[in-house]
Amino acid sequence: MIFLILVIALIAIAIVAFITWFLALKAEGKCPLCALKQLLPTRLTINTAEDEDYSNNAKKTPIMGWSSWNTLRNHIDEDIIYETAEAMKRSGLANAGYEYINLDDCWQSSLRDSDGKMQGDLETFPSGIDNLIKKINALGLKVGLYSSNGTLTCEDLPASLGNEDLDARTFASWGAEFFKYDFCHHEYINGDTPIIEFIDISKKGEKAFIKLKPEHAKYTGRAKAVKCSDLPSKQGIGYLNHGAGTATFTENISQGGDYVFTIRYNKTFTRKPQYLQIIVNGRVNEIFFPATSPFTHDARLQAIIKLDSGENVIKLMNPVVTRADSSYIQYRRMGDALKNASKAWAEYTNTPEKPIIYSLCEWGTAHPWNWGRKAGNMWRTTHDIMPHWASIMLIYSKNVDLYKYARPGHVNDPDMLEVGNGKLTKDENISHFTLWCMMAAPLVLGNDLRRLDSNSKSAKDILDIVTNKSMILIDQDPLVKPAKRIKKSMTVDILARPLQNGDVALCLLNKSSSKKTINFEIDTLCDEKYLDFGRSSHGYEVHDLWTDERMRQDDITATIPKHGVKAYRISNS
Repeated sequence: MIFLILVIALIAIAIVAFITWFLALKAEGKCPLCALKQLLPTRLTINTAEDEDYSNNAKKTPIMGWSSWNTLRNHIDEDIIYETAEAMKRSGLANAGYEYINLDDCWQSSLRDSDGKMQGDLETFPSGIDNLIKKINALGLKVGLYSSNGTLTCEDLPASLGNEDLDARTFASWGAEFFKYDFCHHEYINGDTPIIEFIDISKKGEKAFIKLKPEHAKYTGRAKAVKCSDLPSKQGIGYLNHGAGTATFTENISQGGDYVFTIRYNKTFTRKPQYLQIIVNGRVNEIFFPATSPFTHDARLQAIIKLDSGENVIKLMNPVVTRADSSYIQYRRMGDALKNASKAWAEYTNTPEKPIIYSLCEWGTAHPWNWGRKAGNMWRTTHDIMPHWASIMLIYSKNVDLYKYARPGHVNDPDMLEVGNGKLTKDENISHFTLWCMMAAPLVLGNDLRRLDSNSKSAKDILDIVTNKSMILIDQDPLVKPAKRIKKSMTVDILARPLQNGDVALCLLNKSSSKKTINFEIDTLCDEKYLDFGRSSHGYEVHDLWTDERMRQDDITATIPKHGVKAYRISNS
């Protein structure tokens, strides 16, 4: 009986809390039902149909290179990075296709320079990042840099949120050709928008000559004119929050240029900055209202916004409903900055453009495979990898099911390679590398390349694995269609990947802790529509990608060691 009373009391409290919240939002000129949609954080509600796929004239197949994080963590300096670049050349890795030397977190100083620009650590990179990039470029290699879509990086150093344009211009001027954008210290854009009482438009230093009033707007969705809390007889533009609707004005301007928009808004108590987009002729201008306390009930905020001569369509909206919406806007913002910066620098210096491959390291939090191709070149699908078989399998199992989202210039990123790190066995290293090639993943080494100069068997084994030409050709296939898992079990998975010349790459993965023998009928590949593979009446040409053995047969019988793979390229010609 006591338990029942307690449950009823809790339900009553929840109902009262919900009603209080609902009425409070309505009083603030916000749509409560629209705000409820934020409870689905990974769902993208922004309509991206009119947004073009991200295109920056960069290579269309997954990148190949090396990153500093897995081995060196936060202990990097310009000597170690250059020595690694030399090792990439000396070892033959560059000849195998590896070309990027990527500096992860901790290349930067905790101090921005006097112009607000990022700069290399003043002790560990004393020659400057631009000089280091020039030296590495002279080896025929490219350089990548790192920042975070937050107030700080994962190692609590300056990051790029709010400094996207400046940082992109800096990286482009240094000659960077890859950029990883992490997710630490991230701050989500708020779906809330205050009541907009009116907007004055003026030239700088002059009186306003246009006033955008709520009664002049054309509304869509739930957006509408509402009463203001400071003066009930006064109206403002409300119900813009969480994608509720839009308010649009059309104004004719005799002379195009930059204008001052003075936004008068209604204040309420808020803990987080609120958000508004002012879209002028398709150009998005982002407005962030500070967290406020209503000591007075109205406030103003100013922005410099470009207007065109002639007709200007000015739309007010807040498209942010979920966290996925927020991530999309922010990652796309940096992508646009990188594209503009590389083009502008090429024009300024009259040199060929160096496109910056853009890596969204959002950890898969907001399902970036649903929107990543509109924002960047590659997107992390999981949290960080570790040099353990269990970690590799966890990441593989998530990433392999996302095959349909990749295409040329836009790939799933299951994180860097751990080949040669930790206590992975030779078979586990081969499996790890094979799976990443099958999944059309970036091949970014994370081991210490300087150790490959050793004459040890382990160093030779690692080099042989990551320079396997046949597997690299699979990874770099121009079709960029990752493998589909055509059979899944507790012990053995079978993956098949279509290739541009009509061949199919086949991988037999033994996930178990004991060896397994399996038989595979090649004809079954013809039943998979995704593979578009024709049946052969005279047997199939089968190339073992690790032994280099070639044979003509109708089926494959393979004994696979624990945590091992067998990989083949199969032709029906």
